[in-house]
Amino acid sequence: MANQILSIISLLLFPFIIFTEVEGAKKSNRVYDSNTATKLFVFGDSYVDTGNFVHSESYKIPNGITFPGSPAGRFCDGRVITDYIASFLKIESPTPYALRNSSNMQHGINFAYGGTGIFNTSIDGPNMTVQIDSFEKLIQQNIYTKIDLHSSIALVNAGGNDYTNALKTGRFLDLPAFMESLVEQMSVNLNRIHSLGINKVAVGLLQPIGCLPALTLISFRTNCIGLLNLVSKDHNKKLLQAIQKLNNQTGKSVFITLDLYSSFLSTIETMQKKRAENSTLMNPLQPCCDVKNLGDSCGSVDDKGEKKYSLCENPKISFFWDNVHPSQNGWSAVYRMLQPSLAQLT
Repeated sequence: MANQILSIISLLLFPFIIFTEVEGAKKSNRVYDSNTATKLFVFGDSYVDTGNFVHSESYKIPNGITFPGSPAGRFCDGRVITDYIASFLKIESPTPYALRNSSNMQHGINFAYGGTGIFNTSIDGPNMTVQIDSFEKLIQQNIYTKIDLHSSIALVNAGGNDYTNALKTGRFLDLPAFMESLVEQMSVNLNRIHSLGINKVAVGLLQPIGCLPALTLISFRTNCIGLLNLVSKDHNKKLLQAIQKLNNQTGKSVFITLDLYSSFLSTIETMQKKRAENSTLMNPLQPCCDVKNLGDSCGSVDDKGEKKYSLCENPKISFFWDNVHPSQNGWSAVYRMLQPSLAQLT
């Protein structure tokens, strides 16, 4: 099975953007007044990042055209799942770690860094362990009190980039062993976040990677690639078992899961059915921001400043923004399906 999956994925590598690490803002010794206001701390990759990659395409046109109207550091035309979860918690989206200062950390901090993973990836960015290190330093600096953390929530989403990197480095050849080590390290990370004082942690399950536009080119973007989705399903099965074990150890439901896999699939299938009845609707497997070559990304231009991508007429009816990331419309649909799970956080 691993060899079959490897053969197919080798045809089309994920076109993840290469990022450079950004230097953080100056440290602050300010302690926020302890109150019952919820704070959100975010760890992971570009699905949950809201602006840590200052020198990436996320800060280039056309990203951000739907919200806030110009590029703002999200790999999307608008809001991502972090924004929707913050809204659900009735707070503003937490400030990206790279943009923090003494007056903008009252809603928490977003440590997520696109292109990174649970382990190191091919980019020079902080993996999840390093992101948690940064969180711990803020606690040691007394930026946040124990009472702050007790009423706070963590959002964690990572894993997709690890599989991409495993393919590039050859670790994918032993898929079961790699998957086991990946989930084991995720479990260590989740337990550490809890041990630092957070009592509610929402963990994103791996999205159906066989539905990403970069890979559905194999099917001419008519269907998701079921064989590739098996990787996500197997990963999620192991992750759910690990989370159940963690909850058993704590004696309470500290960790909840956000089923991105089912939410993506259900939304895509619904959109496909509607399109079968109305051909003017957009194919959900077609990215709104479509690159001319797989090595390009949304926002890329050539030496003459010519765009290396094309845009759909209306991002608000798309599911995918680019070859990897959902559009705001896509994330909005996923968020609606996740609300019953999110209710467990309040």
